Amino acid sequence: MREKWTTENIPDLSGKVIIVTGGNSGLGFESVKAFAEKGAEVILACRTIEKGENAKVKILNHNHTSKIVVMPLDLMDLSSIKRFVVRFRENYNRLDILLNNAGIMIPPYSLTKDGFESQIGTNHLGHFALTGLLIDFIIKTPKSRVVSTSSIAHKNGKMDFGNFLFDNGKGYTPMKAYGRSKLANLMFIYQLQRFFEEKNIASIAVAAHPGVSQTNLMRFIENKFYYRILKPLFSFLLQNPAKGALPQIRAAVDPNVQGGDFYGPDGFNEMAGFPVKVKSIIASYNTEDAKKLWELSEKLTGINYNF
Repeated sequence: MREKWTTENIPDLSGKVIIVTGGNSGLGFESVKAFAEKGAEVILACRTIEKGENAKVKILNHNHTSKIVVMPLDLMDLSSIKRFVVRFRENYNRLDILLNNAGIMIPPYSLTKDGFESQIGTNHLGHFALTGLLIDFIIKTPKSRVVSTSSIAHKNGKMDFGNFLFDNGKGYTPMKAYGRSKLANLMFIYQLQRFFEEKNIASIAVAAHPGVSQTNLMRFIENKFYYRILKPLFSFLLQNPAKGALPQIRAAVDPNVQGGDFYGPDGFNEMAGFPVKVKSIIASYNTEDAKKLWELSEKLTGINYNF
């Protein structure tokens, strides 16, 4: 019989400090809710404070003992990331789990404040910078974890270091950039885990994907004719956010998780189901490309990791 891991399996998280990016909606909201219910203090990081506070109220209405702190974080702006980290450092002395959950999916070509293509800039480079700026807290906290949310779309991702950011829109399609950003999430996690192992650091780096979930990532296709026509079918296939969040929640808290693991749903084509260990494409394990991606990410963000 297949295991059915659910939020009931989450251990006691009392005393833990957890950051969830994009915690105001979708998978992030469900993750914040699940962690807080088990006693963790959760920093709900999101671009709009009002949306974050509204999400916090919803969770408190469900469980009034939840400890949630809303903090502004815009992953499309390196200066916002730096301000977030300064504020975090002023208030905390540990970081047990960093859940790099926030993301955008298949928008028209656009740039972040720092001039990066928006999907790679948000989904990968923003989280790369955030993790790097918090790495000393992560390292000094016993058994800490970095978890990044990838996607089945990583399977269509291809690295092109000659035109990594689709400069001036060259070669850009929404799905190409999204796939690349989600492949980058995995390569980042696997390389981070290699560094942890090389330097005998007790932290671990883990990845997860939600299958196909109904979240506000769908907002860029909701008005497309094919989405409106196929919406009943999509609704049948899509998991709700609570189910879709289970792989990243498990990756963050299951004591049996090991560094470099990748969790996703156990159903057909990993589209839906309960969270289990899954495999990513061969390209995601390419160590030479991972080193190139790391060096390029440090150069673009100006953030160097001090292990």
